[in-house]
Amino acid sequence: MKDSNLQLMLHGNNISTMQPVFNYAGVEVKDVVKVNSPNYLFLNLNISGAKPGKFNIQLKQGNKTVHRYSYELKQRAAGSANRQGFTSSDVMYLITPDRFANGNPKNDSVKDMADKLNRNDRSGRHGGDIAGIIQNLDYIKDMGFTALWVNPVLENDQPKVSYHGYSTTDYYKVDPRFGSNEEYLELSKQAKQRDIKLVMDMVLNHIGSKHWWMDDLPTEDWLNFQDEYKTTNHRREAIQDPHASEYDYQLQTEGWFVESMPDLNQENELLATYLIQNTLWWIEYADLGGIRMDTYSYPDPEFMSEWTRRVMDEYPNFNIVGEEWSLNPAIVSYWQRGKKNYNGYVSYLPSLMDFPVQNAMVEALRDDEKSWDTGWLKLYNTLATDFLYPEPENLVVFPDNHDMDRIYTQLNQDADLTKQAIAYILTTRGIPQLYYGTEILMHNSEKGDHGIIRTDFPGGWSGDKVNAFTGKGLTKEQLDMQQYMKKLLNWRKDAKVIHTGKLTHYAPYKGVYVYFRHNGPEKVMVILNKNELPYELELEKFAPQLQGVKQTTDVISGKAYNLNQSKLALPIKAPLILELK
Repeated sequence: MKDSNLQLMLHGNNISTMQPVFNYAGVEVKDVVKVNSPNYLFLNLNISGAKPGKFNIQLKQGNKTVHRYSYELKQRAAGSANRQGFTSSDVMYLITPDRFANGNPKNDSVKDMADKLNRNDRSGRHGGDIAGIIQNLDYIKDMGFTALWVNPVLENDQPKVSYHGYSTTDYYKVDPRFGSNEEYLELSKQAKQRDIKLVMDMVLNHIGSKHWWMDDLPTEDWLNFQDEYKTTNHRREAIQDPHASEYDYQLQTEGWFVESMPDLNQENELLATYLIQNTLWWIEYADLGGIRMDTYSYPDPEFMSEWTRRVMDEYPNFNIVGEEWSLNPAIVSYWQRGKKNYNGYVSYLPSLMDFPVQNAMVEALRDDEKSWDTGWLKLYNTLATDFLYPEPENLVVFPDNHDMDRIYTQLNQDADLTKQAIAYILTTRGIPQLYYGTEILMHNSEKGDHGIIRTDFPGGWSGDKVNAFTGKGLTKEQLDMQQYMKKLLNWRKDAKVIHTGKLTHYAPYKGVYVYFRHNGPEKVMVILNKNELPYELELEKFAPQLQGVKQTTDVISGKAYNLNQSKLALPIKAPLILELK
């Protein structure tokens, strides 16, 4: 690695009384750190000119070897440092693995793990796994997706509600109910063969209460509020707020989500190093094409800056998207790389989830157009704040995700409006992300219920009467949406003007929002029309973009349109995506 320092955490009964000894050319012990617990030793090493290979670390008491551990230095894959992370040419498919497909029923329940299979429990484990994703990679590729964001797969040995993966109990081990480390690596390999990048969902803010550390914490400050549990206030604005109290700031960054999710103290240098090294290890081991970082604004901000800096320093072309669930672009933009912040905070984070655009898009689609500040204007006004971001084109845009009502539900189960949402997400600036099941209009009958939002994908389980992978049993409306998305996604793959072209939009008027993506001679005109009655769009104001273009074809329907006229008759309550040549 570029950074030659390596820290090893050793854990065992009373090992702090022992002396670590090894001899391997190119590996030097800088120092040994002892902590409050007598059962830990931290070895700080420097690796310079060492060759790949194994060596034994001996723990001695006097001349007697009490423990022996074999450690391996591995050869990096060729070109590893220059790997390309996900970009605006990609579209992510987000999967909750427990709810996507059960490829190996034998791992549905594990003998020594408390949370067993129960498909009747909306908050229980349903049996989906890594094998199920691997078996359906061809479906994902054929749909047109080029990146795969999988919710956390690391061990979550919690007594209940462990299926979602956000309560880590071992940072180096895939949960056996999902599979194994080797299967996760195989997923990465199989995806890469299909030109699909694997994006790992990581959680550095908190762990599960049954993490193995909890029985023997290394130091007195390994956790925040280690002696007295306190809940976070979720006042993420306190980090940027020049008027914020120290009390609110501390509770935001140090409070726990819930009592079953202990909050990690990343100000502890040993823990910080552990988390950084773990991230680098997973990138190398699983050949990752990106990271999605959960709850980005909740850990110590200085740690997040250093964590991201270290990752991007090792992998300059990599990409990381952070979750900052704020609807205020000023708050979200604070975290993006290149932002000049008033308080001097420096971030190295390339990308963020664009929650402001998601919210504005949904409100714009649901609103009527009767007032001067409703409807499409909400989306237009939000996009106009892009000047706050150093790289708005590197934001991840999405209609929904695993933590919110499905887009079809948010839009009151209106398939026409859902199509407009998908058209927008796939043609606006940024990197699109779509949630599994959106292509077949999956919805949640009870709003806000995560267990129902993360419903099983039909066809992922033996005996399912409906199979979305083959189309069997889907309704006409579901099949129509699936084909609609498939056509747009596969068109987008080669539409470089959508990947890198400038976006120019026009103020919405009478229920119609028009914008262009253009890159020199390449141009695409997107028309989003909410009108439920026939409407003719006057073309005069678009003359600079339409100059020289007489005929065009809609990407979605294949229908030809004549632009050599003053008005264009629009399809009712539908999008148009016109390639201008």
